Amino acid sequence: MKPKLRIKILPQIVASMLVPNLAFAVQPPEPETEVVSVTANKIEENIEDVPQSITVIDEFVLQDKGIKTVPDLIENIPNMNLTTIGGTTIGFRGLTQSVFTQNNPVVIYIDGVPTNKRYGFDASLANVERIEVLRGPQGTLYGKDAIGAVINVVTKKPENEWQGHIGAEVGSNNRRFVTFNANGALQKDTLFLGINGQRDQDDGWIDNTFPGLEGDANEMTDSKIGAFLLFTPNDRLSVKLNLAHDTSENNWWDGYMIPAGGYTSLSDFKRDDAENVSFDAPHVEEVTTKAQSLNVDYDVGVFTVTATTVHKDFEVDGVYDGDFSDAATSAGLTQYNNIDTETWSQEVRLASNNVTGMRWVAGLYYEDEDSFQGPYGYEYFFPGFGYFDDNSLSDMNNTNMAVFGQVMIPFANDFELTLGLRAQRYTAEIEGQVFRASSPAPAGLPSATPLLINSYEGKETWDSILPKVALRYDVHDNFNVYASYSKGYMPGGFNTFALSGGPDDNRFEAQSSDNFEIGIKGGTDKLTFAASLFYMDIKDIHVYRNVGALYLTDNAEAAHSKGIELEFNWQATDNLEIAGSLGLISAKYDDYDNGIVDFSGDDIIETPSRTATLSVAYESPQNWYSRADIRHIGETSYFDGATNNNLKEDAYTTIDARLGYRVNDFDIYVFAKNLTDEEYLNGFNGNAIIGGIATFGDPRTFGAGVRYDF
Repeated sequence: MKPKLRIKILPQIVASMLVPNLAFAVQPPEPETEVVSVTANKIEENIEDVPQSITVIDEFVLQDKGIKTVPDLIENIPNMNLTTIGGTTIGFRGLTQSVFTQNNPVVIYIDGVPTNKRYGFDASLANVERIEVLRGPQGTLYGKDAIGAVINVVTKKPENEWQGHIGAEVGSNNRRFVTFNANGALQKDTLFLGINGQRDQDDGWIDNTFPGLEGDANEMTDSKIGAFLLFTPNDRLSVKLNLAHDTSENNWWDGYMIPAGGYTSLSDFKRDDAENVSFDAPHVEEVTTKAQSLNVDYDVGVFTVTATTVHKDFEVDGVYDGDFSDAATSAGLTQYNNIDTETWSQEVRLASNNVTGMRWVAGLYYEDEDSFQGPYGYEYFFPGFGYFDDNSLSDMNNTNMAVFGQVMIPFANDFELTLGLRAQRYTAEIEGQVFRASSPAPAGLPSATPLLINSYEGKETWDSILPKVALRYDVHDNFNVYASYSKGYMPGGFNTFALSGGPDDNRFEAQSSDNFEIGIKGGTDKLTFAASLFYMDIKDIHVYRNVGALYLTDNAEAAHSKGIELEFNWQATDNLEIAGSLGLISAKYDDYDNGIVDFSGDDIIETPSRTATLSVAYESPQNWYSRADIRHIGETSYFDGATNNNLKEDAYTTIDARLGYRVNDFDIYVFAKNLTDEEYLNGFNGNAIIGGIATFGDPRTFGAGVRYDF
């Protein structure tokens, strides 16, 4: 999307809970604003008419802010946070990731392909028209249920004329980034082809000093490539085949370990101490995702039928230093994790075509997921007994069947009522075994024949009814208010590393939440704003329970979260734009006793007390531009299994800056990330056997790039 196209949607975007950090276009804004259409309710409609919190970011803003990954995007969403120890885990409004289902409370949708696992939680942003972040449960509209939010990536529709872009960046730590996108007609008006990709590499900022191992401890490589073929034989039928292949290789983590007993608080962990580590075994995690989807749309007249078939194969191959150090007793010992998951899903949806009056959506969804995890375990030394290797093998099958629908009914001129319902049956089935091998001598892997120490089979079915009710009132042409209730749901499952016990001992229940929200949206030609208040009553919240070196998923009886989200955009002058957001939250366990400590009244982990952003963007009439983006994260709690306590990390603030020049179809720029070199911890895991592992945000980095649009 060229900068001038962005002018048509910018003034309306923030008016409906949209992104706070928008960049200025090359040309001054047009005096008249145009309606922004989104697909938040699975039908095209004015974004101001959607009675829920929505953040929308267009392609130009993604480029201007340097957003290249979904984790980059999440940093711009109020009350949303992420950590990156062992994949990407998302926290949102007090909802956190479930460790053994690997489910995040937020689901990414791109071309009908859903992703919610903590591994591979990303999507290519090389062919994006806009991104819609729908906050709150979305089970009445999307086939794959989302208890917290949906990130809907809307890709570009091709035209007869070929168009796209190519870009490259270089930066600190030997960073290299390239991106490309091209799409157009193979046969005018009938057959279209698109191909896109991006590759991101850097050597990291941590050095491994152990002899004989790779010195660039936390280097990474991430590659994504996608293609589509679109067939439109007439105005009613559209058939689109999408292919995607993503690979990533991450070494070490962006942090280090302090042995158990060597720390008392998170302030004992220092980023400077993380810059040089010594671990004596390879530490690398490779993730591969292959996805194919077929999307068929047929316009019947009164409504459109959409059928989306998805096949996805996902693999993790990880090996990690056993104790994250060079301790002699654990020399060469490793932890390891291998996952192979295949998923088939089918969604059939009917949606009314009218954009005014009563509108409706209805659909059926079926998903079948087979996942084999193993070898999955760790090697360790037990003084006085020798060396051991505990290895788990588990075969899991999950099926999800759902019927869902929603209707929007306007009445009395200024009101609209939304009613939605989802009926769902989720079945989880597992066959699991755990083996133990032992050896009295430090000869690498234990050599004795593994012994079966536990075996179990389990199957459980959860039925759920998830309603939604929302009411919108148009107070004035320039703003409206709304109130909503919705029920959220996250499936239960089984622990895959069961050292003892049967299915009942290793099962955790489904998590549910009752969500209440009121909000206001509106503004003028120069100032747009949005605000919402929310309250969530959470039952059977998924929590970590620590047993030795293991983390198991369990349920806390009850929790709640309440908070506020504000966003604004002010066009101060023709060349200056100021935007910002604020998220405040109080999220606490109401009833949670893990058998050792009663956490009732404590803050929910990985949930910052506040998130805030402030952006200032200036666009010169002479084609150069500049911007600064400030992000603030409040105090955050993390669970420490070594002390069975929740540890708190202090608040921090980062500043990013960018300076560029646009000429013809070129954009040439320089940028800085974490300009003030703020030291901040953004992830933590701790247990009594190994100790505490802390990860940090990147130190100050600089870079330069160029992009050509055609």
